[in-house]
Amino acid sequence: MAEAVKKELILEGLNCASCSAKIEKEVNEIDGISAYMNFATKVLTIEGSSDELEGIYDKVSNIVKKYEPGVKVIDSIIDDHEHHHEHAHNHIHSNDTESYRKPAIKIGLSLVLFIIGIVLDKSKLLELVVFLTSYVIVGGEVLLRAIKNITRGQVFDENFLMTIATIGAFFVGEYPEAVAVMIFYQLGELFQDIAVDRSRKSITSLMNIKPEYANLKVGEILEKVSPEDVNIGDIIVVKPGEKIPLDGKVIEGYSSVDTSALTGESIPRELEPGSIALSGFINNSGLLTIEVTKSYGESTVAKILDLVQNASSRKAPTEKFITKFARYYTPIVVSLAIGIALIPPIVLGEQFSDWIYRALIFLVISCPCALVISIPLGFFGGIGGASRKGILVKGSNFLEALNHVETVVFDKTGTLTKGVFNVTDANAQNGFNRDELIEYAALAESFSNHPIATSILKEYGKEIDKNKIEEYKEIPGHGTKVKANGKVIIAGNEKLMNKENIKYVVKNSTGTIVHVAIDDKYAGYIVISDEVKEDSKKAIMELKELGVRKSIMLTGDIKAVGEKVGKELGLDEVYSELLPNDKVEKLEILDSQKSSKGKLIYVGDGINDAPVLARADIGIAMGGLGSDAAIEAADVVIMTDEPSKIATAIRIARRTQRIVWQNIAFALGVKLLFLGMGAFGVANMWEAVFADVGVAVIAILNAMRAIK
Repeated sequence: MAEAVKKELILEGLNCASCSAKIEKEVNEIDGISAYMNFATKVLTIEGSSDELEGIYDKVSNIVKKYEPGVKVIDSIIDDHEHHHEHAHNHIHSNDTESYRKPAIKIGLSLVLFIIGIVLDKSKLLELVVFLTSYVIVGGEVLLRAIKNITRGQVFDENFLMTIATIGAFFVGEYPEAVAVMIFYQLGELFQDIAVDRSRKSITSLMNIKPEYANLKVGEILEKVSPEDVNIGDIIVVKPGEKIPLDGKVIEGYSSVDTSALTGESIPRELEPGSIALSGFINNSGLLTIEVTKSYGESTVAKILDLVQNASSRKAPTEKFITKFARYYTPIVVSLAIGIALIPPIVLGEQFSDWIYRALIFLVISCPCALVISIPLGFFGGIGGASRKGILVKGSNFLEALNHVETVVFDKTGTLTKGVFNVTDANAQNGFNRDELIEYAALAESFSNHPIATSILKEYGKEIDKNKIEEYKEIPGHGTKVKANGKVIIAGNEKLMNKENIKYVVKNSTGTIVHVAIDDKYAGYIVISDEVKEDSKKAIMELKELGVRKSIMLTGDIKAVGEKVGKELGLDEVYSELLPNDKVEKLEILDSQKSSKGKLIYVGDGINDAPVLARADIGIAMGGLGSDAAIEAADVVIMTDEPSKIATAIRIARRTQRIVWQNIAFALGVKLLFLGMGAFGVANMWEAVFADVGVAVIAILNAMRAIK
């Protein structure tokens, strides 16, 4: 079976949102291919088997040429280590002043001839020649594109609408207006391109976290190399002011690092030997020597870039609606324009020229560019703005879903609490002493990565000889059972003691209790306590202020612990002593209680909660910085350990939604107003062009506010 692969193509020079949607649609019609176009970054991502992607570059190039002949298709997999993120970013910024010079010169030259034509009103023929020349200079490209598109069966686009409208104006004797409208249209298109590019730059600057080089230590010499050329186990040196290029462990040096690019946190983090250093951090002061633990492709910075870049592949319902709406809207308006041009003259005996002129105005207004461009940019800006605050949203659909949150369900350990456990009490029974109790518990927990196990091993404080352990069995939701030194050791909760028919001491405590038995004889209990995060209470309060109906906690801890945390934080409901499968069942019940439009969030650590994260409408992983499991499992990743960032994410989602609907209301409102005015002969061509390109520019500038 052929291997499934992904390919990225950069469409350099693509500024037409409508064409972008058409290209995406036609590429998706290729057998076995799934494609999505990120208009903000100009990247077309194609997925399929290696066989199906054979020759895909040529197929896509032909499709792009069909809609946008001037756009250059670039394969993002470049030799000589010019990898796709860097390459894509460079091309996002490629439309600088040089790119706008040619259209600006054409507009300027056409404007000069237009003014000459206005002055030369003595000779009708000379006036026609001057205006026609001016028209061809500024609108010749639009005219050619319209003709080419018509021959390909692509009729209803802005080139066709402008061509029909302006040629029609020539035929009814409105030479100056025909030229002026084309000049105004091209000027508007130029401003629109500039606005789109500025919006792209603002968004992509948020992702400007890719390190350009690494200082690789080879013997006693430092070599400046690409991060992609560094291997796991290599030693790199990061100087003050430099970005940490790859994930690794500090082996020498002390420094404070700026983590704001990844987490949104303004407070520097201190690194010392043994600390984990993540790619994207900026070294503030000391010299750091780091042993690389992940290749660049698997590093934190690469994963974040990939997530933000590909977030637009999951489109919000509003985006899908607008794309569908635009498909039907233009043909309907064109049909209405034909009706306006023909019905009144034929039925009422009115003058054809007057009603044709009105129909032409109607056509100019009808282009849905403002919506098609500004709405994806608005959502992408919202996702970019969230990433700047340390919140990774994996798609526009999840960002939009955050507007309708009714219920937030929290895991306890590592989410609302710090997940840093300490042994606060150890009570030995039946002839065992405290040291024996801790040692046997440490042997039982020696293979577990659970925070409770870690705290027992920390309390024991000695190296465990794992060769002593003959058998090991982890019992989910209960504890562990091992055979060591010829003894059977059981360590876990009350359920495990009951299951093994061991009589134990019933202890009420606000900490987690681990009971220990040796060869079916009760050895005592250990009390382990966790601490609530300082940020948790604020998070619950903010969610209530935002109108979230219920804040609920699900935990495997005993009832006393769960209720204590719930009361302290002001949670609405607490469900304790749950096994992993119980959490899913409880979530199903909670999900059935929300309204049809309401959304349920589950917030967990992304490592042990994958089934529940997947079942929720929106799964949020807390403290996902550097955790591969968290990034994979969740729909939203909070890069810090702050639960209050959930409220921040909801606020960003709501602000983005407001901006998107402002654009929809503004664009449709202005267009409907001018369509009515055009039909009744009140609006002229100038106003019609404003209702098209002017509205698009304003909507794009408004969409840029979502980034902040």
